[in-house]
Order: sequence, then structure tokens, then C-alpha cells
Amino acid sequence: MPECLVFRVPTRHPADVSGVMDLIASGAVAAGEIVAILGKTEGNGCVNDFTRQLAVMALESALGPALGCPPEAVGARVALVMSGGTEGGLSPHLLVLARRDGPATSGATALAIGTAFTTDFRPEQVGRMEQVEATAEAVAQAMAQAGLADPEDVHFVQVKCPLLTSARIVEAAARGHTVSTHDTYASMGLSRGASALGIALALGEVAREDLSDAAIGARRELYSGRASASAGIELMRNEVIVLGNGSGWSGPHAIAHRVMHDGIDFSAIRGVLSDLGFAGAGPVSSEDAERVVALLAKAEPSHDGLIRGRRYIMNDDSDINATRHARALVGGVAAAAIGRTDLFVSGGAEHQGPDGGGPVAIIARVRD
Repeated sequence: MPECLVFRVPTRHPADVSGVMDLIASGAVAAGEIVAILGKTEGNGCVNDFTRQLAVMALESALGPALGCPPEAVGARVALVMSGGTEGGLSPHLLVLARRDGPATSGATALAIGTAFTTDFRPEQVGRMEQVEATAEAVAQAMAQAGLADPEDVHFVQVKCPLLTSARIVEAAARGHTVSTHDTYASMGLSRGASALGIALALGEVAREDLSDAAIGARRELYSGRASASAGIELMRNEVIVLGNGSGWSGPHAIAHRVMHDGIDFSAIRGVLSDLGFAGAGPVSSEDAERVVALLAKAEPSHDGLIRGRRYIMNDDSDINATRHARALVGGVAAAAIGRTDLFVSGGAEHQGPDGGGPVAIIARVRD
């Protein structure tokens, strides 16, 4: 019976992989058991955030020898999902997810994981229906790998997706193709949105007939309550990680999720904690905080510039991008609920929860 292992390690800088290698050296996890690594890096989270690429390169260089393969082959075996931006009090860290054979547990369910990759997209496919459909297929593959036949058993789907650069736009034009946008920053949102709609399609949250190129980034009522997509310059494919609770899995961990309806929806986070068996209505105790292995959330300012009827200036600040403000806001609310700041809060929630909100999921130790 498989078991999903989850480790959280701090990082001192974007290329710091010592925590991951210490886990391997200690025998806590074998390199060959690692199926995914999620990371929060301290870059700006925008098009030119090279901390994501630096972290991926450092992980590939370190894991290659441990896996007995060249660094460039690591990505074929391990999903490396780096999310830039640790504004406010968020703490840079890595989440290491592994799969190993564990003892049989009669009648129980436990955290389950599946991964899948699309083929590389051409620039003209980014932010369009080709990306939606390929993502939906990859989600279905990852669910099958995790043994999660019922979409209701899926609680979070993390995707790393590409973006457009000037060079990629020019390359497409040279072949006679148009792209979804010539604004490289806007391409991040369209790529995230297409990926999220692919997740929603795979999980039955939206109907295929409602989707089109024109709907991506425009029809905000179409969204997934379990999608998280992060765009980066370091890849041209989608990397998909499906997390849920599976009856064929063992181990001490479980996952639950809810949807934050705005950036200060503290009650949604408390609801997830309650679903996982945490008691009380306020912040968790320091002891219970350590039972929380990971909190994963999306952050996005609403388009009307309001939170519960009160004006904010996130969308009007020309010095700091709105998604950076949103990460800091949601990170602070989540940290107050959990009592820790090493949380995976990702900005840019196009079609990932309602306008101004987003999914939040927690992985916790629920049994010894």
C-alpha cells in the first residue's frame, strides 16, 4: 500500500538545497521516492523572477547524482514547482513530496499524490484552449496514478505553467502564428487561467461547452475551487500535481480544502482546520501548528478594488504589482490562523476560486 511522505524544509536562499539533501542523507527519504518538490522563492513572482529558475537548476544539479542521471533528466522524474514571491512575513521554504510502499491500513484513507506532465506547448498555444485541454488530460492521468477515481476525493491540484517572453512571441510570429497576448506579464495570467480551467474541466467544475479562447481570463464565474497555477519562465510545459485522500493509501497525513471568498476569509482557513480535526475557533496552539505540514493558498485582488465594501489600492499601486500585495495580505491572514509563516501562498488566481478569493488547502498529520 503506497504512502505519501511530506517534508517541509527552510531555505537560506533560492539555490539552497541543503535541506533536501539532508533528508536524503539521513535516510528520511530516498532520492528515488521523491515525486515532487514545491518551493516558495523570494523573487518578485513576475516575468523576470529568475529565483524560480535558479532553484530548479540547483535542485536538478543536486538530485541528478542522487538519482543516477544527468541534471537535465531530473525533470522527467520529479515535478519541480517553484512559486516566486514571499512578500510580507512569508518564509521561503521547500515542500518535498515522496511516494513509498507502506503498511496496509484496513478501511482508512490517507494523503494520496499523483503527477503528470503535458508535452511542451508552442508559444501560440499558451493561454488558449490547447493548454486547457492538455491540462485536463494531465490531471486525469495524475488522478489515475494516485488511484483517485472520484473527483470529490481530490482536494488540491498544483500546476506549474509557462509564460510568454518577447523571444517566444517573435518565434511564433516567424512561423506565421499569433499569440494570446503581446504583454508578457498578462501572459502569466492567461497561462494560469487556462491551466485552472483545465483542472476545473477534469474535476467536473465547469462544462466543456462554456469554455473557449475568449472565456480565458474573461469569464470570472468559471473557476475551480481546487486549482493552483503558478507561471514561470523556466519551462514550456505544464507540470501537474494532484493531492487528495485515497482509500488505497497509508500514512499519517490527510488533506482538506475550502474556498476563501476574499483575502481576509479567516473562517475558510479555520474551516479546513476543523475538517482535519483541529479544535477551537481561534489560532491553533503551537503544538498543533507543528501538525500542519503545509498550507497552500491562492491570492488575488478583486477586480472591483473592494474587500467587503471597503476600498483598497492594490490594483492602483504602480510601484508594487497587485499580486505581490495580495500574497502579503493572504499570507498574513493564513499565518495568524496557523501560527507559522512558512506557507505556500501563490499570487495570481485567475479562474482559481471566485474573484478576489481562492482555494486554500492544508496537509496535516491526523494520526500517529
